[in-house]
Amino acid sequence: MGTLYLIPTTLGDTPPLEVLPISIKRAIEDIDHFIVENEKTARRFIKKISPRKSQPGLQLSLLNKYTEESALPGFLEPCLNGHSVGVLSEAGLPAIADPGASVVAVAHEKNIKVVPLVGPSSLLLALMASGLNGQNFAFNGYLPIDSKARKSAIKKFEKKSKDLGQSQLFIETPYRNDKLFEELQKTLLPHTQLCIACDITLATEYIITKTMAQWKGTVLDLHKRPAIFIVQG
Repeated sequence: MGTLYLIPTTLGDTPPLEVLPISIKRAIEDIDHFIVENEKTARRFIKKISPRKSQPGLQLSLLNKYTEESALPGFLEPCLNGHSVGVLSEAGLPAIADPGASVVAVAHEKNIKVVPLVGPSSLLLALMASGLNGQNFAFNGYLPIDSKARKSAIKKFEKKSKDLGQSQLFIETPYRNDKLFEELQKTLLPHTQLCIACDITLATEYIITKTMAQWKGTVLDLHKRPAIFIVQG
């Protein structure tokens, strides 16, 4: 039986082998069946890692928000026939804030060996560099879009952080980052700490932690820049 490999990608346009170990290159070169979020970007990444690899020989299955759950077992058929399969995320680690988790669950049901490979996680890198609690933390995904619901969620996470001593991580669609930062400035208490980490591993990387009193009046350009927000009360 083949193996399901979870293959990390870069967090941006950094040359792959500057942030990825050589084991990623070996895995890409040995695998012809991939489960990907976007075919075009997956092929581009594979070509960067292994320029000589035959692109026409690749078998790509699309796993995104439109994929029917009933299609997942079929993606793993190559494993049942002795061929390994690789899961590629759009950025960072497969199955972490990523639809890849669903196919990993099916692999376990079918007793297919799952191997996670080493690579960059924007969530963990942000937490490492934040100076906030790395012993007790929670990732909460996206906040609500509705302004009233978003404000309520921000207050809830701030209270939870204070009550539990727990760092609260969340993300936003990049084009709404600036609006979220404005909301955080208006909503969080002055002593609450906020870390903003964006463009992680890129030349434009920005990671700063301050109290909200210190953030007051700050204007940032976070528009369309992948960012992690961490709150600790």
